[in-house]
Amino acid sequence: MSPRIAFVASRVRVEEKLLLAAFEARGADLVRVDDGDLCLSLAGDAEDAFPACDLVFNRSIAFGRTLYTLRSLEARGVPCLNSADVVATCGDKALTSLALERAGLPSPRTRLAFTPEAGLAAIEELGYPAVIKPVIGSWGRLVARVNDRDAAEAVLEDRAVLGSWQQQVLYVQEHVDKPGRDLRAFVVGGETIAAIWRYSEHWITNTARGARAENCPLASGVGPLVADLASRAALAVSGGPAAARGAAILAVDLVESGDGELLVLEVNHSMEFRNSIETTGVDIPARVVEHVLTAAAAGLELAR
Repeated sequence: MSPRIAFVASRVRVEEKLLLAAFEARGADLVRVDDGDLCLSLAGDAEDAFPACDLVFNRSIAFGRTLYTLRSLEARGVPCLNSADVVATCGDKALTSLALERAGLPSPRTRLAFTPEAGLAAIEELGYPAVIKPVIGSWGRLVARVNDRDAAEAVLEDRAVLGSWQQQVLYVQEHVDKPGRDLRAFVVGGETIAAIWRYSEHWITNTARGARAENCPLASGVGPLVADLASRAALAVSGGPAAARGAAILAVDLVESGDGELLVLEVNHSMEFRNSIETTGVDIPARVVEHVLTAAAAGLELAR
């Protein structure tokens, strides 16, 4: 009897359609759940009618909604991919940086501050230009490169009055003068399965913002180092229960420094891959679905 998977999503984008098609091709026992319809009982009783399943595969795009859904489900013993611990770490840039630092992985110099005055001191310690990022956010939104003191003071003042406490946690990072490109690697169950170069004339190189993707072969050139660093970064953020470690499905962003060293920038818990399938020649949704089904069939107690 095949395992039953609960596919939780908030919006069915291209990636979710590709994943659903891959599940269908495998004949998977799948039940779709819209997290906008959820009313979860914290007692874990049957009244909230969350479907019985062997594993929850979460593809929601809202960080807070995802995290609390997974915490609630794991509390009642439901295994989840990715786990709540992985989502909590990857969804917060400061926690990600701490996990990378603990693992001894190379990453840009980073500072945390909580007032405009301390933030300015952090920026001037790192040197101009510097980058200010929100600790929680995606797609390059509210990421600012500040080239001088005037720009830094203006951005820090904006952060101070935005209202959300997250915006007042100042995540300040050295600016890496990358050569017009960076890297994204896709890690499934601890294995780096594909990677792309992302080229852009803009200093932010997200494909969601128009960057051009090219394949980064994993077997040649810088590829083996990319694969090793990405797999190690994925393991670094996969804390929590021992059974869950290495099981995550993640995208790892890396950048080349001026002297050619590869640095880990971020680890993403709900990866987008629509622009990388044809580019790399890797059927990413099929590999993800295979891993989800294998994890469910193996009965990994991811939440316990």
